[in-house]
Amino acid sequence: MSQPATPPRRPRLLTLGLLAPTLLLAACTSSPATPRTDAAPPANAPQVTGPLCAALPTGTDPGNPTFLASQPVDQALRWIPTLTTFEAAVRTSGVLTDLPTGAGVTILAPSDDAFAAKFSEDNWDDLMTRHTDQLRTLLKAHLIQGTHPIGELANSGTATTLDGTTVAITRNGPIVRLADRADAVCADYQATDTRIHIINAVLGPLPTTANDSDHRAH
Repeated sequence: MSQPATPPRRPRLLTLGLLAPTLLLAACTSSPATPRTDAAPPANAPQVTGPLCAALPTGTDPGNPTFLASQPVDQALRWIPTLTTFEAAVRTSGVLTDLPTGAGVTILAPSDDAFAAKFSEDNWDDLMTRHTDQLRTLLKAHLIQGTHPIGELANSGTATTLDGTTVAITRNGPIVRLADRADAVCADYQATDTRIHIINAVLGPLPTTANDSDHRAH
Protein backbone atom coordinates (compact mmCIF):
# COMPACT_ATOMS: atom_id res chain seq x y z
CA MET A 1 0.00 0.00 0.00
CA SER A 2 1.55 3.28 -1.04
CA GLN A 3 1.89 6.31 1.23
CA PRO A 4 -1.01 8.77 0.97
CA ALA A 5 -0.39 11.72 -1.34
CA THR A 6 1.08 14.82 0.33
CA PRO A 7 -1.54 17.58 0.54
CA PRO A 8 -0.60 20.63 -1.55
CA ARG A 9 0.62 23.64 0.38
CA ARG A 10 -1.57 26.68 0.20
CA PRO A 11 -0.04 29.33 -2.08
CA ARG A 12 0.86 32.62 -0.49
CA LEU A 13 -1.63 35.30 -1.40
CA LEU A 14 -0.28 37.60 -4.10
CA THR A 15 -2.78 40.48 -3.88
CA LEU A 16 -1.85 41.83 -0.48
CA GLY A 17 -3.77 45.04 -1.11
CA LEU A 18 -7.02 43.12 -0.61
CA LEU A 19 -6.11 42.17 2.94
CA ALA A 20 -7.07 44.20 5.98
CA PRO A 21 -4.07 45.89 7.65
CA THR A 22 -4.05 43.49 10.59
CA LEU A 23 -4.11 40.41 8.33
CA LEU A 24 -1.39 41.95 6.15
CA LEU A 25 0.81 42.39 9.19
CA ALA A 26 0.23 38.79 10.28
CA ALA A 27 1.01 37.47 6.82
CA CYS A 28 4.24 39.42 6.59
CA THR A 29 5.53 38.37 9.99
CA SER A 30 4.55 34.67 9.97
CA SER A 31 7.18 31.97 9.38
CA PRO A 32 7.14 30.09 6.06
CA ALA A 33 5.49 26.66 6.09
CA THR A 34 7.81 23.73 6.68
CA PRO A 35 7.84 21.34 3.70
CA ARG A 36 6.31 17.99 4.54
CA THR A 37 8.52 14.92 4.14
CA ASP A 38 7.87 11.21 4.50
CA ALA A 39 8.19 10.17 8.11
CA ALA A 40 11.06 7.87 9.02
CA PRO A 41 10.14 4.39 10.28
CA PRO A 42 9.52 4.38 14.03
CA ALA A 43 12.35 3.37 16.33
CA ASN A 44 10.52 0.17 17.29
CA ALA A 45 9.90 -0.88 13.66
CA PRO A 46 10.38 -4.61 12.97
CA GLN A 47 13.96 -5.41 12.00
CA VAL A 48 14.34 -8.08 9.35
CA THR A 49 17.72 -9.76 8.88
CA GLY A 50 19.36 -11.89 6.21
CA PRO A 51 21.03 -11.60 2.81
CA LEU A 52 17.76 -11.48 0.86
CA CYS A 53 16.34 -8.54 2.82
CA ALA A 54 18.21 -5.96 0.74
CA ALA A 55 16.21 -7.02 -2.33
CA LEU A 56 12.83 -6.67 -0.58
CA PRO A 57 10.73 -3.57 0.21
CA THR A 58 12.19 -1.30 2.91
CA GLY A 59 11.62 2.15 4.38
CA THR A 60 8.29 3.51 3.21
CA ASP A 61 8.03 1.28 0.13
CA PRO A 62 4.79 -0.71 -0.25
CA GLY A 63 5.21 -3.99 1.62
CA ASN A 64 7.81 -2.69 4.05
CA PRO A 65 8.19 -4.53 7.39
CA THR A 66 6.50 -1.79 9.43
CA PHE A 67 3.42 -1.85 7.23
CA LEU A 68 3.21 -5.65 7.26
CA ALA A 69 3.31 -5.76 11.06
CA SER A 70 -0.25 -4.43 11.19
CA GLN A 71 -1.65 -6.82 8.56
CA PRO A 72 -3.35 -10.20 9.00
CA VAL A 73 -1.08 -13.00 7.86
CA ASP A 74 -2.92 -13.79 4.62
CA GLN A 75 -2.60 -10.16 3.52
CA ALA A 76 1.00 -9.82 4.68
CA LEU A 77 2.09 -12.80 2.57
CA ARG A 78 0.68 -11.13 -0.55
CA TRP A 79 2.95 -8.12 -0.05
CA ILE A 80 6.24 -10.06 0.05
CA PRO A 81 7.29 -10.33 -3.60
CA THR A 82 9.37 -13.50 -3.34
CA LEU A 83 6.57 -15.53 -1.69
CA THR A 84 4.04 -15.66 -4.54
CA THR A 85 4.15 -19.48 -4.83
CA PHE A 86 3.90 -20.01 -1.08
CA GLU A 87 1.08 -17.47 -0.73
CA ALA A 88 -0.90 -19.11 -3.54
CA ALA A 89 -0.45 -22.52 -1.90
CA VAL A 90 -1.61 -21.22 1.48
CA ARG A 91 -4.66 -19.60 -0.10
CA THR A 92 -5.53 -22.66 -2.22
CA SER A 93 -5.10 -25.17 0.61
CA GLY A 94 -6.86 -23.19 3.34
CA VAL A 95 -4.22 -24.48 5.75
CA LEU A 96 -4.39 -21.39 7.96
CA THR A 97 -7.88 -22.44 9.08
CA ASP A 98 -6.21 -25.38 10.87
CA LEU A 99 -4.23 -23.12 13.19
CA PRO A 100 -5.12 -23.20 16.90
CA THR A 101 -7.17 -20.14 17.80
CA GLY A 102 -5.19 -17.38 19.47
CA ALA A 103 -1.91 -19.31 19.62
CA GLY A 104 -0.10 -17.40 16.90
CA VAL A 105 2.09 -19.01 14.26
CA THR A 106 5.64 -18.93 12.95
CA ILE A 107 5.93 -19.47 9.21
CA LEU A 108 9.04 -20.87 7.55
CA ALA A 109 8.16 -19.63 4.07
CA PRO A 110 10.14 -21.03 1.13
CA SER A 111 10.93 -18.49 -1.57
CA ASP A 112 9.70 -18.81 -5.13
CA ASP A 113 13.16 -19.99 -6.17
CA ALA A 114 13.04 -22.70 -3.51
CA PHE A 115 9.78 -24.08 -4.91
CA ALA A 116 11.14 -23.91 -8.47
CA ALA A 117 14.18 -25.93 -7.41
CA LYS A 118 12.01 -28.54 -5.65
CA PHE A 119 9.01 -29.26 -7.89
CA SER A 120 8.51 -29.64 -11.63
CA GLU A 121 5.74 -27.52 -13.12
CA ASP A 122 3.53 -30.57 -13.69
CA ASN A 123 4.13 -31.90 -10.18
CA TRP A 124 3.36 -28.55 -8.58
CA ASP A 125 0.23 -28.02 -10.68
CA ASP A 126 -0.93 -31.49 -9.64
CA LEU A 127 -0.44 -30.66 -5.96
CA MET A 128 -2.32 -27.38 -6.33
CA THR A 129 -5.28 -28.80 -8.23
CA ARG A 130 -5.68 -32.50 -7.39
CA HIS A 131 -3.80 -33.35 -4.20
CA THR A 132 -4.58 -30.54 -1.79
CA ASP A 133 -4.35 -33.01 1.10
CA GLN A 134 -0.66 -33.52 0.31
CA LEU A 135 -0.29 -29.78 -0.20
CA ARG A 136 -1.71 -29.08 3.26
CA THR A 137 0.68 -31.60 4.82
CA LEU A 138 3.57 -29.99 2.97
CA LEU A 139 2.63 -26.53 4.21
CA LYS A 140 2.23 -27.75 7.81
CA ALA A 141 5.90 -28.79 7.64
CA HIS A 142 6.59 -25.05 7.48
CA LEU A 143 4.37 -23.90 10.36
CA ILE A 144 5.27 -23.75 14.05
CA GLN A 145 2.77 -22.93 16.77
CA GLY A 146 3.55 -19.65 18.54
CA THR A 147 5.34 -16.54 17.32
CA HIS A 148 9.09 -17.17 17.53
CA PRO A 149 11.86 -14.75 16.46
CA ILE A 150 14.61 -16.45 14.49
CA GLY A 151 17.08 -15.95 17.34
CA GLU A 152 14.76 -17.74 19.75
CA LEU A 153 14.46 -20.70 17.36
CA ALA A 154 18.23 -20.86 16.98
CA ASN A 155 18.74 -20.79 20.74
CA SER A 156 16.22 -23.59 21.28
CA GLY A 157 18.02 -25.89 18.84
CA THR A 158 14.82 -27.61 17.66
CA ALA A 159 11.22 -26.83 16.80
CA THR A 160 8.21 -29.03 16.09
CA THR A 161 6.19 -28.17 13.00
CA LEU A 162 2.44 -28.68 12.71
CA ASP A 163 2.94 -31.90 10.74
CA GLY A 164 4.63 -33.36 13.82
CA THR A 165 8.22 -33.17 12.55
CA THR A 166 11.03 -32.07 14.86
CA VAL A 167 13.32 -29.72 12.94
CA ALA A 168 16.94 -29.20 14.01
CA ILE A 169 17.94 -25.53 14.04
CA THR A 170 21.56 -24.42 14.09
CA ARG A 171 23.45 -21.17 13.68
CA ASN A 172 26.43 -20.70 11.38
CA GLY A 173 27.65 -17.18 12.06
CA PRO A 174 24.78 -14.84 11.17
CA ILE A 175 22.90 -17.53 9.24
CA VAL A 176 20.30 -19.79 10.88
CA ARG A 177 19.90 -23.22 9.25
CA LEU A 178 16.85 -25.47 9.50
CA ALA A 179 16.78 -29.27 9.13
CA ASP A 180 20.31 -29.05 7.66
CA ARG A 181 18.57 -28.10 4.43
CA ALA A 182 17.33 -24.51 4.43
CA ASP A 183 18.79 -21.17 5.48
CA ALA A 184 16.74 -18.26 6.81
CA VAL A 185 17.49 -15.65 4.12
CA CYS A 186 15.24 -12.87 5.45
CA ALA A 187 13.94 -13.45 8.94
CA ASP A 188 11.62 -11.77 11.42
CA TYR A 189 8.88 -10.28 9.32
CA GLN A 190 5.88 -9.72 11.55
CA ALA A 191 2.15 -9.80 10.89
CA THR A 192 -0.82 -10.06 13.24
CA ASP A 193 -0.01 -12.93 15.65
CA THR A 194 2.63 -14.14 13.17
CA ARG A 195 6.37 -14.31 12.53
CA ILE A 196 7.51 -14.97 8.97
CA HIS A 197 11.00 -16.26 8.16
CA ILE A 198 11.81 -16.61 4.45
CA ILE A 199 13.89 -19.72 3.76
CA ASN A 200 15.73 -20.87 0.64
CA ALA A 201 14.64 -24.52 0.47
CA VAL A 202 11.43 -26.50 0.83
CA LEU A 203 11.08 -28.68 3.95
CA GLY A 204 9.01 -31.86 4.32
CA PRO A 205 9.33 -35.37 2.88
CA LEU A 206 8.03 -34.91 -0.69
CA PRO A 207 10.58 -35.89 -3.36
CA THR A 208 12.33 -33.40 -5.61
CA THR A 209 10.85 -33.50 -9.12
CA ALA A 210 12.30 -30.34 -10.68
CA ASN A 211 14.57 -30.77 -13.68
CA ASP A 212 16.47 -28.62 -16.13
CA SER A 213 13.45 -28.27 -18.43
CA ASP A 214 11.51 -26.31 -15.82
CA HIS A 215 11.72 -22.57 -16.27
CA ARG A 216 9.25 -21.07 -13.83
CA ALA A 217 10.03 -17.38 -13.58
CA HIS A 218 10.48 -15.82 -10.17
